[in-house]
Amino acid sequence: PSLMDDLCEANGTFAINLLKLLGEKDNLRNVFFSPLSLSSALTMVLMGAKGNTAAQMSQALCLNKGGDIHQGFQSLLMELNKSGPQYLLRTANRLFGEKTCDFLPAFKESCQKFYRADLEELNFSKDTEECRKHVNDWVTEKTEGKISEILGAGAIGPLTKLVLVNATYFKGKWNEQFDRKHTRGMTFKTNKVGT
Repeated sequence: PSLMDDLCEANGTFAINLLKLLGEKDNLRNVFFSPLSLSSALTMVLMGAKGNTAAQMSQALCLNKGGDIHQGFQSLLMELNKSGPQYLLRTANRLFGEKTCDFLPAFKESCQKFYRADLEELNFSKDTEECRKHVNDWVTEKTEGKISEILGAGAIGPLTKLVLVNATYFKGKWNEQFDRKHTRGMTFKTNKVGT
């Protein structure tokens, strides 16, 4: 199997484990998340982790097969961001770090190289609300206005050191269109106790 195959398998296992965990917390609630968005953001942090923290993160992300996982993400993100005539798919990653923290240049370079993610330094400790608006503006831009507020009031504070953001924008045409008259709201669950 290729590095890409290993990454896809790890991401799938991570997604199922997370969905089960979220479903156990509140099995009456619908849950929607992007495993790729979460795992790409967390593996960026993994690049800066060491020792037991790195081992625990790797285990949680199901990255136990070795190989250069960051190279795998670089290839995967490059493939995903190729648009075709039937669809437009764009992913964007960004790290917003407290400007008083000393982020290693090698870490910032690796985030850019493998994840196309810049680390932008902000002053969370002094301008919390302005920083929150700045992050929300970045997300609004990257999602073509579809998401205008990813961070609500109070989501960050003066002690915030790092905010990881992943934005995904998709627009496409389905081969088979949905007929609205044949759709209705229903419960959707996949866990031990639900459908």
